[in-house]
Amino acid sequence: MEKFRIGIIGATGYAGVELVRLLLLHPLAEISALGSVSFEGKKISEVYPNLLEICDLPCLTNEEVIAQSDVVFAAVPHGMSQELAAQCIQNKCVFIDLGADFRLSDEEDYKQWYGGEFKFKGLHDAAVYGIPELFRGEILGKVLLANPGCYPTSIALALSPALMGGFIEPSGIIIDSKSGVTGAGRGLTQTSHYVDVNENFGAYKVAQHRHTPEIEETLSRMAGEKITVTFVPHLLPINRGILSTCYVKLKEGFTKEHLRAAYAHVYKDEPFVRILPDGLCAAVRNVKYSNICDISIHVDERTNTAVFCSAIDNMIKGAAGQAVQNMNIMLSIPETTGLELIPPAF
Repeated sequence: MEKFRIGIIGATGYAGVELVRLLLLHPLAEISALGSVSFEGKKISEVYPNLLEICDLPCLTNEEVIAQSDVVFAAVPHGMSQELAAQCIQNKCVFIDLGADFRLSDEEDYKQWYGGEFKFKGLHDAAVYGIPELFRGEILGKVLLANPGCYPTSIALALSPALMGGFIEPSGIIIDSKSGVTGAGRGLTQTSHYVDVNENFGAYKVAQHRHTPEIEETLSRMAGEKITVTFVPHLLPINRGILSTCYVKLKEGFTKEHLRAAYAHVYKDEPFVRILPDGLCAAVRNVKYSNICDISIHVDERTNTAVFCSAIDNMIKGAAGQAVQNMNIMLSIPETTGLELIPPAF
């Protein structure tokens, strides 16, 4: 089978270079062009020496990347992808956006949380939101995809079976998430300086993080009714990984056994979701460098509270790995291709 030509715009960001690393080993993909505004003209291996003599492609303009590609990944900040998507569709390229421009269906939410507008409403209508385990049937054959955010991925996988099955109360959901520093991107900010992160741990953007509307929209789709949540993210002094702990009220008459049976059924054929046995708790170390999401199920019988813990690598299942998984589905490639990544033991 002829390989697909892959272009990556924003290749020198953390998610972009993870795409490079994954796609270099994909048997049906060939990286044809890399783009970077900040490092245009430089080789990717000059920016990331770990790629020396493995990938020495130069960083080109966005237009050059699109012209040389069958599939384009855009790992760029919000507000930049809509024009890129329009160019790709015009050039008959598949477009996969790792940013936020196509994740929300409501333009008012996008205006409120991102300060922008839908510039090409037809493209937004055509875009599909890509958590494969939940929306696989909508992804196949599409040419424009919104790759989900890292926090929303961990949370949607943790809560969707419980909401779909009606096991938990839809109100009063509290989500406590913790992320490694790579989630903030490659650009340096005061909070990502070494001295501010090292030996520190704290919450940020409490009840006002931009992933909130995406979380609520996805959970509402799964529940079949409007869901609002209290979402509090935290910054961990580690490079990568997300642990989301979700607290919900269990409906009367349901037990942990009901939950375990439902989750086993929903995810029984999912290669990248593991439901942990009793006695184990989801932990970021056990999914590092992989496209796996680990979920552990707990019930506090004293308070009738169900607790779901979900762990992912924010750079893989939360970004580049899920994007490749979505590409595989869109192009009718076996879904796990290029993603058989085993987490290290330490």
